Amino acid sequence: MSSLLSLSRLIDRVNERIGHTFYWLVLVTVLISAANAVVRKVFNYSSNGLLEIQWYLFSTIFLFLAGYTLLRNDHVRIDVIASRLSKRAQTWIDILGTLFFLLPMAILLAWLAWPVFVEAFERNEVSTNAGGLIIWPARLLVPIGFVLLGLQGISELIKRIAFLRGLIPDPSEKHVDKTAEEELAAEILRSRAEQDIGEQFVKEAKEDRP
Repeated sequence: MSSLLSLSRLIDRVNERIGHTFYWLVLVTVLISAANAVVRKVFNYSSNGLLEIQWYLFSTIFLFLAGYTLLRNDHVRIDVIASRLSKRAQTWIDILGTLFFLLPMAILLAWLAWPVFVEAFERNEVSTNAGGLIIWPARLLVPIGFVLLGLQGISELIKRIAFLRGLIPDPSEKHVDKTAEEELAAEILRSRAEQDIGEQFVKEAKEDRP
C-alpha cells in the first residue's frame, strides 16, 4: 500500500503544479475578453482570432483544472442523502462512484478524443471563420484533460482505500488555505489587538501609580 500512496502523492503533485500554473489563465481570459469588448465598442473592430483564443483558454482552464479541482474536493456534490451517512459509508460511495462512473467516463472520453486530435493534426485543421485559429491544439486539450482527471481519480481511489484501512486521515476533508489578502487582514487585526493590549497595560499602570 505504501507504493500506491507514493503514486497517489506523485499524481497529486502533478495536478497541484498544473493547477497553480494554469489557473492564471482565468486572469488572462478576463483581460482578453475585456480588451475585445473595449476595442469592439470604441474602435468598431473585431477579430475572430481574438474571440477564438478566449474559447481555447476557457477550454484549457476547464479541462486541465478538472483533476486539480477533484484533488481540492471542490467539485459540486449533491449530499442530501450521503451527508447523513457515516464517514465510512460516504467513503464507499466515493470509491464506487470513482470505479463505475468517473474512471470509465474519463478513459472513454480520452480514448475517443485521441483519434479526433490525430485527424485534425494530420489535416492541419483550421477554423472556418475568417482569421480563425488552427484547431488541432484545442483538440489535444480534450484527451490530456481527461487523462489528468482519470489519474486524479486513481489517486483519490487509493487515498480512500487507505483511509478505510486506517493508514491516512480522511482525504475528503477540505483544507482551505488563506489567500494573501486574508493573511494580510489577519496580520493587521493581530497587530491592532497587540497594540490595544499594550495601550490598556500602560493605562492600567498609570492608574495604579500613587
